Amino acid sequence: MAEKESLPLNELNGTQGNPDGAGVTIEHLDAVYAVPVEVSAVLGKATMPVSSLLKLGRGAVVELDRKVGEAIDIYVNNRLVARGEVVVVEDRLGITMTEIIKTERKEN
Repeated sequence: MAEKESLPLNELNGTQGNPDGAGVTIEHLDAVYAVPVEVSAVLGKATMPVSSLLKLGRGAVVELDRKVGEAIDIYVNNRLVARGEVVVVEDRLGITMTEIIKTERKEN
């Protein structure tokens, strides 16, 4: 297994070498920039029996497995990619990434 390599997009000036000798420029990545992805921020999780779930009503509180101030998990297409913090932007909630999760990729 090899660790996943990453390169910040702002460092992609010029070309990057490919095994076949052809270079990849930022212009070649334009099609990738338009691909939609689903981003999820998970504040915490809870496990409960269905009977308890059915008893929940308006105003019910579900205790999560995280503490106040603890980092939240950020998923892209159901894959954990980062941890972060909840922030308020004007009248909406947002997230700020504080840690990027490096994953190992299996080689064929």
